[in-house]
Amino acid sequence: MSFPFLQSYLGLGSGLQTKNAAGGGGGGVGGWVELGRTTLGSAGATINVSSLPNKRYYMLLNSTHSTAHDAEPQGFRFNGDSGSNYCNRHSADGSSDTTQPSKNYFLGFGLGSSGKSTFTVNCVSNFSTKEKLIQTLGWVDNNHGLGAGTAPRRAEVVGKWANTSNAISSIALVNGINFATDSELVVLGYDPADTHSNNFWTELASVSATSGTSLSTGVFTAKKYLWVQAYIKSTSTASRWRVGNTTIDTGNNYSERGSFDGASDFTDTSRDRFAWTIDLGLPEFLNFFIVNVSSKEKLFTGNLVAQNTAGASTAPRRLEFAGKWANTSNQINNIQYVNLGSGSITSAEIKVWGSD
Repeated sequence: MSFPFLQSYLGLGSGLQTKNAAGGGGGGVGGWVELGRTTLGSAGATINVSSLPNKRYYMLLNSTHSTAHDAEPQGFRFNGDSGSNYCNRHSADGSSDTTQPSKNYFLGFGLGSSGKSTFTVNCVSNFSTKEKLIQTLGWVDNNHGLGAGTAPRRAEVVGKWANTSNAISSIALVNGINFATDSELVVLGYDPADTHSNNFWTELASVSATSGTSLSTGVFTAKKYLWVQAYIKSTSTASRWRVGNTTIDTGNNYSERGSFDGASDFTDTSRDRFAWTIDLGLPEFLNFFIVNVSSKEKLFTGNLVAQNTAGASTAPRRLEFAGKWANTSNQINNIQYVNLGSGSITSAEIKVWGSD
């Protein structure tokens, strides 16, 4: 699949290319391409993207907003199937797993009270004669309340659509109540044979360092959706992340929720940074996605793996996280990794991709 990729300890890949990239036999580029998008012009209970071409993989970006308290979960349906043909497994806010067999949707959770927002990134394996497997790469919402004084919610979700006869041709996001205006579902597709050159994800920033106490992307072109990858090796045991519009925001405008190594969730509110690091002073690799609308709180969701002690006898460590920047006036166009304690960067690289 044409994700950005890590070249082991040598830095991140140079883009979202496939085997059909120039020089690879075919002359095209390939990669994730936008197949369809529906943005609500008025409130509605369903966001449907239809007439989808048959692609081996889909990536779903959904950014939704609530009109009232939603006691019922939002969820995905494929090809108009509202039968009991879906099965889900999920963990909400770090709780124990819950399974939901024979449901009539793939779980997407509720939207909370009026004015709140949810952002999820999902990947779907779409082979016509196999059950369709769905994985949520990230899920975050701010339905506990607006502002940095409340932590967002998060979930880890997997599921399947037990259809072994058809490829997916339409995807609907449904809700117990209406989604608010500007709620949106974007469907991306990827197939190994693709040779198109209109990739959805465009590289916006690429920076690296081998010394110093911080690494900033500098100002890049702001986009509605951002995908950030970073490889960090530092001698510091107190390093963090910040964002901003032109200048980095060092105020207490951040909040987050996460889990280290599967433990119960921690929450941090009204902080001056995100603690998206395990603080081992050892190599770390992280991916996170951002929905970046100027008038809305910026929602983040992602995960991190830390090498831990070198060698196969010691398991790596992991972190799943969700966060928000409680700014409702500006888009993010600058991202920074910073050491807050003693120590310095020994090898670091940050790449940012984006699209509207």
